[in-house]
Amino acid sequence: MRKFVLCFLVGLVCSASVIAQVKTLPFSKYITERKGLQNAYNAISIQKNATVAFLGGSITYNSGWRDKVCAYLKERFPATKFHFIAAGIPSLGSLPHTFRLSRDVLDSGKVDLLFLEAAVNDQVNGTDGVTQVQSLEGIVRHAKTSNPLMNIVMMSFADPDKTKLYDSGIVPTSVANHELVADHYQLPSINLAKAIRDKLANNEFSWEKDFKDLHPSPFGQELYFEAIKDLLSSSLSKAKQQKATKLPALLNKGSFTRGRYLSIETAENKNGWELVKSWTPEDGLGTRPGFVKVPMLVSTVAGSSFTLKFKGNAVGMAIVSGSDAGIVSYSIDNGAEKQLDLFTQWSKSLHLPWYVLFGSNLADTDHVLKVTISTEKNQNSKGTACRIVNFLIN
Repeated sequence: MRKFVLCFLVGLVCSASVIAQVKTLPFSKYITERKGLQNAYNAISIQKNATVAFLGGSITYNSGWRDKVCAYLKERFPATKFHFIAAGIPSLGSLPHTFRLSRDVLDSGKVDLLFLEAAVNDQVNGTDGVTQVQSLEGIVRHAKTSNPLMNIVMMSFADPDKTKLYDSGIVPTSVANHELVADHYQLPSINLAKAIRDKLANNEFSWEKDFKDLHPSPFGQELYFEAIKDLLSSSLSKAKQQKATKLPALLNKGSFTRGRYLSIETAENKNGWELVKSWTPEDGLGTRPGFVKVPMLVSTVAGSSFTLKFKGNAVGMAIVSGSDAGIVSYSIDNGAEKQLDLFTQWSKSLHLPWYVLFGSNLADTDHVLKVTISTEKNQNSKGTACRIVNFLIN
């Protein structure tokens, strides 16, 4: 028995010794400060009145790193009056963010510090690279136009797909685009996707046992917070004169720099549509905050149509895509008719918020959109429904 206990203790010592030999990779290696957070520091420490916003998907919506950042700021600057805006909505990436930025963030008043993450959902949702740049750049320029002194932190969070890409020597497109926009506008960025991948390779922890999911466990949330705290500790230091730098030339002339929602009540010539004042599903499927118990323009009948007059260079719609989502045919200014399938890989189990574009890079003038529910449908869909929450205009 004594021999067994001795061997057991020796085993623990050996195991601890192995763990102790792992040199932890510093998060600073994955942080690029660029022009830092000087303007935010002045608002927080000098003016002692600051608004901090968090714009992202479910990893921003869920409790965890965001709460820890808020607590850290309040503890470090106890004399400052903080206003925190939690603008995370599960499933949404950069395209939705650019059109909801005004309503969900900027309409609350002057924002001093904005945390932005979209890399996970951009990757998962299959948003193409060009649209990612148009959306991320649109968010930055729109935000900077509202407050030229706003500091923005770009963040790329981790998921298994990104880890596999890095393992193959490939930089994930969504991460590359976050860094592209951050560098062009000289914004601080944190590449947590690469940090987590490298730390896994360095045997600092296990994804399955410690991090567990792309929605991080408490262990993973703490890692995210520690990285963000590293940036805040370094950048929120010495006060300098506030400076609003001139915005550089556009990366993409089609970027959604004036993205906004347009009310569903502006639709005209409605045939077969109902304006539901407070929509809730009748099939028991899940929903997302902000996309249930809200007004929706709804039709489940093929052939239903409407027209929409708008002015701008891009148009789309925000919908909920459930198990009966249909296919719509559409045309702009009596042009060629095209189709959009509204059913997604998640629609069987969830009324998913889904943002679709009918057209972009249009002439910045008056247009007319016509939409009709097709008689065709996805083979996996139960119906031909279209439920519109907002129109999208740039």
